[in-house]
Amino acid sequence: MAINLKEKIRSVPDFPKKGVIFRDVTTLLKDAHALRYAVAQMKKKYKGKKIDIVVAPESRGFIFGAILAHELHAGFVPVRKKGKLPAAVECHEYELEYGTDKVEVHIDAIKKGDKVLIVDDLLATGGTAQASAKLAEKLGGEVIGFCFLIELSFLKGREKLKGYNIYSLIDYEKE
Repeated sequence: MAINLKEKIRSVPDFPKKGVIFRDVTTLLKDAHALRYAVAQMKKKYKGKKIDIVVAPESRGFIFGAILAHELHAGFVPVRKKGKLPAAVECHEYELEYGTDKVEVHIDAIKKGDKVLIVDDLLATGGTAQASAKLAEKLGGEVIGFCFLIELSFLKGREKLKGYNIYSLIDYEKE
C-alpha cells in the first residue's frame, strides 16, 4: 500500500534560523511502515543496477545510505566532516553560503571502477552532494546517481549536480 511520505515529515518553522522551515525526518524514521516504504521505493529504483558502494554524508545520510546499501548488497562508505576519520583520508573543500566546509573519506574506501550511488536524506543547495561525488571520483569511483528522501527544489540543488542521475522521493517546491 502506498504511503504519502510527505505527510510523515514534520515541518519546524524558524529552525535553525528565522524564516527557514526545517524538514524533520525523525517523524518518518520512527514510523516503521513509512521507513520501510521509503527504503523500498529507493531500492526499487536501483534494484538490478550494478552498485558496488553506497556513499552517504553525515549524519542523516548514514541512516538511509546504510539501509539501502544492505538492501542492494553493496558496501557502505561514510563521508565525514573534517577530522572525524581515523586513517588516511581524501578531502574536498566546498563553498557554503558564507565561507567553506570540508568533507573527507578514507582513501581506501572506494576502488578504481567502483560503481557508486550517493544517498542522503536531503538535497538542498547541492554542495554536500557535489562534494561527496568529487570525493568518490577522486578515488576512481564512477558515480551512477544520487538518491534523496527529500528535495527542496526551490533551492535549485540539481543545478550543481548537472550530468548526474538524480532521484528524490519527496519534493518541496517552495519553503
